Amino acid sequence: MNEIKDDVTNTADREIVTTRVMDAPRELVFKAWTDPDHLVHWWGPKGFTNTFHEFDLRPGGVWRFVMHGPDGGDYQNESVFVEIVKPERIVFHHVSAPQFQVTVTLAEQASKTRLTWCMLFESVAECDKVKRFAVAANEQNLDRLEAQLAKMA
Repeated sequence: MNEIKDDVTNTADREIVTTRVMDAPRELVFKAWTDPDHLVHWWGPKGFTNTFHEFDLRPGGVWRFVMHGPDGGDYQNESVFVEIVKPERIVFHHVSAPQFQVTVTLAEQASKTRLTWCMLFESVAECDKVKRFAVAANEQNLDRLEAQLAKMA
């Protein structure tokens, strides 16, 4: 697995960052991200469904799943968890193509949660390629997360 080199001085051109304030407590948002029984219902853009094959939530643990697209396509995904800090942060490497690191931070904001989702790529070119669809897809993903949080409340 290639480690993504995090050059602290300048990663902005290799990042896709999505931020949203969720009308839910941080612990509930963390549970929606880390409990596969909830995650399976909201992960992916609008119209996608998932089949989870493995979800081992611990550093070094693997998350393997297939995203089923509304176009009938199946998209194999594999990630490896790097860091889990309940209820503040989740870090994983998406090791199937395209490769990137995801860092999700959850900050308390009154009775709500400020979610920041950062995707860090090895190169500007790879980031630019994914950015064309990922910005809108991440927003759709968070729309679905908000719907799941409402069901969980």
